[in-house]
Amino acid sequence: MNYPIVRFAPSPTGYLHIGGARTALFNWLFAKKHQGKFLLRIEDTDLERSERLYIDQIISALDWLGLNHDGNYILQSNNLSNHHAVLNQLLNQGKAYRCFYTKEELDQLRLESEKAKKPFRVPTTYRDISQEEVNKHLQDQKEFTIRLKVPEGKTCFEDLVYGNITVQNREIDDFILARSDGSPTYNFVVTIDDADMKITHVIRGDDHLANTPKQILIYEALDLPIPTFAHLPMILGSDGKRLSKRHAATNVQEYKEKGYQPKSIINYLSLLGWNPDSDDEIFSINEIIEKFELNQVQKKPAIFDEKKLNWISGQHLQKSSLRELTSAIKDLDFTWAENHSEGFIKDLVLLLQERSKNIQDIIELGKIIVSNPSYSKEDLHKIFIDNNFEIIENFTTGLSFDEFTASNIEELINNISIQNEVSLGVVMKQIRFAITGITYGPSLVEILLLLGQDSVISRLKNFVKQLT
Repeated sequence: MNYPIVRFAPSPTGYLHIGGARTALFNWLFAKKHQGKFLLRIEDTDLERSERLYIDQIISALDWLGLNHDGNYILQSNNLSNHHAVLNQLLNQGKAYRCFYTKEELDQLRLESEKAKKPFRVPTTYRDISQEEVNKHLQDQKEFTIRLKVPEGKTCFEDLVYGNITVQNREIDDFILARSDGSPTYNFVVTIDDADMKITHVIRGDDHLANTPKQILIYEALDLPIPTFAHLPMILGSDGKRLSKRHAATNVQEYKEKGYQPKSIINYLSLLGWNPDSDDEIFSINEIIEKFELNQVQKKPAIFDEKKLNWISGQHLQKSSLRELTSAIKDLDFTWAENHSEGFIKDLVLLLQERSKNIQDIIELGKIIVSNPSYSKEDLHKIFIDNNFEIIENFTTGLSFDEFTASNIEELINNISIQNEVSLGVVMKQIRFAITGITYGPSLVEILLLLGQDSVISRLKNFVKQLT
């Protein structure tokens, strides 16, 4: 277990998915836990769908999360010549063969099996034909695939999550290693690349569990050391279906743009399928590394809960330093509160910190507080029945006291509540709306103190002037 070598191997056909980020994280944690290496391989052999844009974004997203890979990343396409060399090696050793069945022929055989209500198996007609027959088919320019000669017996492996798994080889067809156009298949290239990179542990999603026996057979055919496997549970939405945009944002870039901190995403993703045998749920990255064990990964699918993510994000936000928060705010919006003093910005951030779930919340709510408000007519009519602004006018007049303090403001609000025979909630809601244009947010008194006496009075007068 010491000094393992693991890899994350995404395809650059889209932005880094949140499920892929969880896979990368578990690999990275395992490497860090055991003083190993975390390597990055970009599986770019799908030339039609792979784009440089996505390679750059995947690397950027991993860097943003802090999941830094060791050494340079590897492009799978750079290993194609070796893939073909190994295919030829297997053919020469008699461990693979050219299969001259066409797709149409196999489709017809499959249909016949279905009609006979028998399980379809790819015939091994070409498995042991003579070299003379092979040469004749090649001279006739017949297309062929390359298939592995699956041996008799069984394939067993110990999965670090699922335990012992045994598959009878008779259940596995002589599967394709290279297609009729010469392109190697996924199971083949992944096995060769992992062997070349000396990967000791393959940690990936359990959607690859069915691929593992085939890959082990390739390792065995080439007399290569077989890595240890660990398959992670799928991430599902709240309805039990595969995570998609109808459940939540699905790629890391979206969460970055929404203002979530990397440590919050890391904390939340670590708990998707992993149980640290603790009631605690808020961890630093170092604490997660220290506690992480693959045998604590659950077999059942993990449910993505954005409410839980927001709660975890809020907890980390509250623990963040002022410098960390202001730096993150400027990264998302360099012009935020730019016309205000450092002292004002500091007080504003501290005011919003405990009431926000991410950096974007601080930015948006801060903009509302520092900007001249706009008013929704719908909210206006709900809050001010019959356009009665008496409470606002009384409050504006009452603010002329010499000391603009929390106690004086609270006393004034209480007196207006009594005089107008309405609840404190009604008074505060009307004042908040007149000052900010919204009905939610931090403590009203703290907002008033932050804006200052002159600014508050000016906003209140402008509100009444605009709407009367």
